[in-house]
Amino acid sequence: MLFNSYEFIIAFLPIVFFIYFYLNKNKLTEASKALLVISSLTFYSWWNTIYLPLILISMLFNYTLGTSISKKKQHKLVSPKILVTIGILSNIALLGYFKYCDFFIKNINYIVNTNIPLLNLALPLAISFFTFQQIAYLIDSYKKETKEYNFLNYGLFVTFFPQLIAGPIVHHKEMMPQFNNPKNKIINLKNISKGFYIFGVGLFKKVIIADTFSIWATNGFDHTNELTCIEAWITSLSYSFQLYFDFSGYTDMAVGVALLFNIKLPINFNSPYKASNIQEFWRRWHITLSRFLKDYIYIPLGGNRCNNIKVISNLIITFLIGGIWHGAGWNFIFWGLLHGIALVFYRIWKLLGFKLNYILGWFITFNFVNIAWIFFRANNWNDSFNVIKGMLGLNGIYLPNVFNNKLHILSNYNIKFGPWINHINGNLFTPIWVTLGFIIVLGFKNSIEQTIKFKRNYKTAIFSGLLFGYSIASINKVSEFLYFNF
Repeated sequence: MLFNSYEFIIAFLPIVFFIYFYLNKNKLTEASKALLVISSLTFYSWWNTIYLPLILISMLFNYTLGTSISKKKQHKLVSPKILVTIGILSNIALLGYFKYCDFFIKNINYIVNTNIPLLNLALPLAISFFTFQQIAYLIDSYKKETKEYNFLNYGLFVTFFPQLIAGPIVHHKEMMPQFNNPKNKIINLKNISKGFYIFGVGLFKKVIIADTFSIWATNGFDHTNELTCIEAWITSLSYSFQLYFDFSGYTDMAVGVALLFNIKLPINFNSPYKASNIQEFWRRWHITLSRFLKDYIYIPLGGNRCNNIKVISNLIITFLIGGIWHGAGWNFIFWGLLHGIALVFYRIWKLLGFKLNYILGWFITFNFVNIAWIFFRANNWNDSFNVIKGMLGLNGIYLPNVFNNKLHILSNYNIKFGPWINHINGNLFTPIWVTLGFIIVLGFKNSIEQTIKFKRNYKTAIFSGLLFGYSIASINKVSEFLYFNF
């Protein structure tokens, strides 16, 4: 089920909301938790129930193991260290089987020249997210950072539907105290107002902005051989903005829906395109994934407490894992490698004592991120290099015919006039949208900043209603969130 669907907005969410608080009003606390778990599993299996047993078995396995780890310092048969190792490897094996088997088979067939048949497994929805979430739970249990909870509580922690499908990747210790807080079991009008407002902002980002940019991004990446300079730049920027507004839109909606239930999800998105260096970018983009990679991979590898060579190695390994987490393909691995190398260069730059002013730092960072997204998005290597080739003007530079008379002198520099954005199905509004994209991501306060200063008044109510109503009226097709594919 999608946040940006009528069945969710008109039916699922209101029904769950009212029954949940009705049960809590009548002191049926456990029943209200059970309702959220059952509703979340229904939400999860809306399209395909075949993988419902998978998440249930995964939850039961990790809960049992986590409980065994946290109960005693020394288990009767095996030590907690062995148990947590078994748990981590089992979760990775599950993720690897469904997500990476065909990737490995393809590469083996290519290298060894064999013909091993592909498994053609469908990727279970949200497996990357609930796997990492449960790995964190096991490690936290080993560190004695989780308390003893029953299976119902654990199930709620894993399946809570606002964050189940595409994050944020939450910790047990930051979620369960909220569900057990008596104050959170009472309808809170302030949280409802905030939640409705944030959800409306996120819905607008997804339905109006991200889905508009997706048209030019999709057409561009489907015709990479033909892209001229302006078309290639609009293609890459459109995908950068599509991903930005799609992901931040989902995050806003998740935060908004959770607030309706008086639950505060961790910040996961904080204007990353305002970053003036690559380290700052990763402190702003997919914050809970960055937190996981830092706490459970980078620091255990030694972090920055080692010599410089080892620190470089730790950064590269961490971002290679971050890359492949996003998908089973060399393009994702290469994208992770690019970011790892960028962080290495930034670290060396800092060690040498160099600094850049904000504008130049932002310009370099944004363009690096934008170019790296090309490898992340492209269907294959050739498409990636074709887009970059187009951006460099190697396929020609075309300007609209309307400029032919005034700028005809540019013809002497191989700049042509004619169809300039036809290959991406663009129109006169396309460059305006790209300009607006920059204005919004750089000039406007993000949803976090807006909610800090949020006030319940008629002005906010009218704005929220208009935003929400226009977005609802614009839902005319099923449009998945990009991170559903990861």
